[in-house]
Amino acid sequence: MTTRIQYTFLLIAILQTLHSLEEYAFELWEHLAPARFLSGLVSDDLSLGFAIINLGIIAAAFWCYFVPVRNGGSGALSVVWFWAMLETLNGIGHIGFGLFSGGYFPGLYTAPFLFLAGSFLVVQLFRSQDAT
Repeated sequence: MTTRIQYTFLLIAILQTLHSLEEYAFELWEHLAPARFLSGLVSDDLSLGFAIINLGIIAAAFWCYFVPVRNGGSGALSVVWFWAMLETLNGIGHIGFGLFSGGYFPGLYTAPFLFLAGSFLVVQLFRSQDAT
């Protein structure tokens, strides 16, 4: 796994952190039924449940960077592919919700950055496969 792929993955973890903060600040759970449902599974206080879920996502992203991705352990490539696709689709989803709603949708400001970083990581992964 190249250093560029590792650093792009780290960028995605950082961008996901910013994205989660934006979603929390603008109360995504009030606008998206699945977020409300999942938050309610964690806590009766939906804002707390949403925060706990997002802290888990952020922790998972950084754990993936520091353990399998940075160390190049077994399964690292699968982990990177998973996050690259997840964040690319996350970015597309938020942009789509913004277009569909005709205005701002929580997470829209950081969504283009997630989409670009995820797409860039996908391109890097394809290029690294071609090089082997």
